[in-house]
Amino acid sequence: MATVVVVIGIVALINTKDTATQAAPTEAAEVVRADSHRLSAAEDEKAVLVEFLDFECESCLAAYPFIEDLSNKYEGELTIVSRYFPLAGHPNSMNAALAVEAAAQQGKFEDMYHRMFETQKEWSHSAESRAATFRGYAEDLGLDLAAYDDAVADPATAARIEQDKQDGTTLGVSGTPTFFLDGKLIEPSSLEEFEQLVKDAIAK
Repeated sequence: MATVVVVIGIVALINTKDTATQAAPTEAAEVVRADSHRLSAAEDEKAVLVEFLDFECESCLAAYPFIEDLSNKYEGELTIVSRYFPLAGHPNSMNAALAVEAAAQQGKFEDMYHRMFETQKEWSHSAESRAATFRGYAEDLGLDLAAYDDAVADPATAARIEQDKQDGTTLGVSGTPTFFLDGKLIEPSSLEEFEQLVKDAIAK
């Protein structure tokens, strides 16, 4: 019974998205760009799952272990792409995205991605900047801190994040997490339905 309650709770959190103001769609947006970060890149790719996320979003944290499970179960067939969608209502969401993108520039996207979700409860929902905390994560990961600092301060890093958010908004993303499977928006009502959609996409 406890397992059922946990699963229902996760689905409820995933479906209770943190929201942002939605813009009118245009033709310029792309679900996946050439520079989009692959959390997992399948060698025999059969399907592509894209998540627009906010590292300070509780619903994204709830989805995190499920996405990890999908990555492990369908390794080699399912590519998982992570795209930034920091929300204005989360004081440190942009700082977190900057930290992850700066780490990505040193080949540590996945490591910093995991660190953000593993520690979210320690730093989230504080009006105080957590940039120093994130710099500490960069040090823990062995990053070149001078290069990290330069990347965080570089307007091009913020622009890279904003491109993701602009694409998401244009595609109709209004909250996080939002998922696209093979280019199509999906809104499953349960984890079982979610995984079945992935299985069906892989089987096509």
